[in-house]
Amino acid sequence: EMSSRKAKRLNRLSVAELKRVAARPEVVEQWDVSSPDPKLLVHLKGMRNVVPVPRHWSMKKAYLQGKRGVEKKAFQLPDFIAATGIEKIRSAVLEKEEAKKLKQRARDSMRPKMNRIDLDYQVLHDAFFKYQTKPALTRHGDLYYEGKENEVHLRALRPGRLSEDLRRALGMGEDPLTPPPWLVNMQRYGPPPSYPRLAVPGLNAPLPEGAAYGTHPGGWGRVPVDERGQALYGTPFDPPTPALPTVAPQVASAIGGGGPGLAG
Repeated sequence: EMSSRKAKRLNRLSVAELKRVAARPEVVEQWDVSSPDPKLLVHLKGMRNVVPVPRHWSMKKAYLQGKRGVEKKAFQLPDFIAATGIEKIRSAVLEKEEAKKLKQRARDSMRPKMNRIDLDYQVLHDAFFKYQTKPALTRHGDLYYEGKENEVHLRALRPGRLSEDLRRALGMGEDPLTPPPWLVNMQRYGPPPSYPRLAVPGLNAPLPEGAAYGTHPGGWGRVPVDERGQALYGTPFDPPTPALPTVAPQVASAIGGGGPGLAG
């Protein structure tokens, strides 16, 4: 006779079969097949606004065990408070306190002097009630896991827009008319499948103003055409467009480098 455990395994769906019947196969995981009702579980996981179970549930080590011994970053004041200059004033007061002798510290602890920090409280009021910015909050279903704070945030980046740091890393220099190094391969194999609507100058979009096609240094290659001489992708033969501006590596702060009345 067959045991109940073996019978369960024989009647259990495989991961491939479960993905085949699921409306959203990307949510299927390897342990979903051992659920009492795998199809219902995958259906619930694929619904909108569903928060997944934290990934550390199946880990043998304790939660946040990998952060032991890691030095925490020093706390930094928000930009709207740092713009008041209170950090510099406070550090100067602390330096003065450290220079005092033991007898002076004992005397100050018995008879402390109040209002020793010279600060314009109107500036402090404006910092909190006029220039305060909203901190970055987690979205619905956004869970914390080890190493999340070390990830690079790519929300400000857009496909096809090259930042100054990326142009420098690719050796393109500061000339906006220098073609990207992947243009020749795109002209040979076609536009990237993940971004079908991405406008690539020299492939499916017109060149920047002042640029020219050719295989010479600084040239933008050759447009892929069919047997009738028409472009295979988009409209690369249209009149030139103004040169694309590069993306600045850093975004200006909300105060704009210190608003009125925020001098340190």
